[in-house]
Amino acid sequence: MKTVAPWICVLVLLIGVAPTHALVIKLGTVAPEGSPWHDSMLETAQRWKEISNGKVTVRIYAGGVAGDEADILRKIRIGQLHATALTSSTLVDIVPDLEAITLPMLIETDDELDYVIEKIGPDFEARLAKKGFKVLNWSSTGWVHFFSKEPVTTPDDMKKRKLFFWGSNTVYVELLKKWGFSPIPLSITDLLPSLQTGLVDAFPAPPAAALAFQWFALAPNMTDFRWQPLPGTTVISMRQWNRIPPDLRPLLEEAAREVGTRLQTRIRKLETEAIEVMKEHGLTVHSVPPAVVKEWKKLMLEQGYPVFVGPRITPEMFDRVRTTLDEYRQSTGLQTETASGSP
Repeated sequence: MKTVAPWICVLVLLIGVAPTHALVIKLGTVAPEGSPWHDSMLETAQRWKEISNGKVTVRIYAGGVAGDEADILRKIRIGQLHATALTSSTLVDIVPDLEAITLPMLIETDDELDYVIEKIGPDFEARLAKKGFKVLNWSSTGWVHFFSKEPVTTPDDMKKRKLFFWGSNTVYVELLKKWGFSPIPLSITDLLPSLQTGLVDAFPAPPAAALAFQWFALAPNMTDFRWQPLPGTTVISMRQWNRIPPDLRPLLEEAAREVGTRLQTRIRKLETEAIEVMKEHGLTVHSVPPAVVKEWKKLMLEQGYPVFVGPRITPEMFDRVRTTLDEYRQSTGLQTETASGSP
């Protein structure tokens, strides 16, 4: 007993001075390692560790190892994961009205998108909070273009393609079918093997994503017009967010928003760079005459918006987005039929 007693004293002392365990934030993402989105998550993780003096650490599961965005979202809801970066394609499953800022051929420029998010973004953040998700920042994947094995310029060209569709929006799928397209709903992690097997031969995606995931190599034709923006947010479950000491939360959120702003700037610059890199590796970019762009817009104005507004988006939110766009365009001396068209 005399021999054991000193060791018991030492053990008690060690336990008394042992550091508090860090709060671990498990973040899942489909973004591949080395991509701009993954880099920004690594930067945020480092900033949070420094700001909290190691009290908060972020563990990142990248490249889809935690599943598609829908899988990650489900795992956050049951507590297996705590945070992720979601594109609007998945965010609309939480707050359907978010689709109003991603409708094809509605918002047309980066400045318009920034203005709309500045004005309406806080409302969306509040709605996401009610659903259990704290928004840490807004970002973007870029502007969606069509990529295909054979050239696509007109809507009739697309009718000949097997079009990959990501998400669970059955309204959108039925609309594409109504147009004579052949949408094939799949997980984002299934796109590459589906291109390889020929299950699909066309897909919509931002150029930066097409390059990062190497999808373009199997569909080396890009339609040169912006179909729709693909904004997104980094979110953390409110349950895990509230476990962070209150004095740290504003500092961590500020750091995350700073990183998100820099990522936004980087992605917009990268879009042009990505296209040039892909062109060097076999991508052909097909210009779209103004008259053909009007064909695509007509599809949305006459058939698209009426299908979305009501079943997916409340008329109030659609009108709010259009009014905000009109406000911006009038202030800059611009006005388009897209903003003034009626659903």
